[in-house]
Amino acid sequence: MPKEFYTEKDIEDLFTRGIRSLQITDNVVLTELAYEKAKRLDFQLITDHADNPPAAPVRPYISEQQTRRPVPTIGPATSSMESQPALTPALSQGERENDIENRIRSAVVARLGNQVDGKLLDNIIHRVVKGIGLK
Repeated sequence: MPKEFYTEKDIEDLFTRGIRSLQITDNVVLTELAYEKAKRLDFQLITDHADNPPAAPVRPYISEQQTRRPVPTIGPATSSMESQPALTPALSQGERENDIENRIRSAVVARLGNQVDGKLLDNIIHRVVKGIGLK
C-alpha cells in the first residue's frame, strides 16, 4: 500500500474544511512542519505509537520494556567472603581508558561477532572515548 504524505499546507486545508483529527498509521507520513502545524492548531493526531515528531530519533532501547534487576537486600551475611565485594586496585588514567575501551570492544564483538573490522572498531571506540572526555 502506498504511503500518504501530509505537509503543513495539507494540515491547514484539513483544518479549514472542519476536519480536526487524522489517524496516523504506518502508511501515513507527516513532515516536521505538518506535525508542528497540527500541534499549533490543536489538530488531533491519533496514533497507537508514542507521540514522536517525525524528526525525533528512534530509540528502541528506551521504548523496549526494560527488565528490572532485583534490588539487593541487606541481611546477615552467610560468610565473610560472600558478603565482601572484590576489591580492585585503583587504576591509573591510562589503565582506566584501556579498560573502558576493552570492555566496549568485548561488548561489540559479543553482539556483532566477526561482522566488524577490528581495526575500524578500535578507531571508532578510541574516537568515542576521546570525544566524551575519557581521554
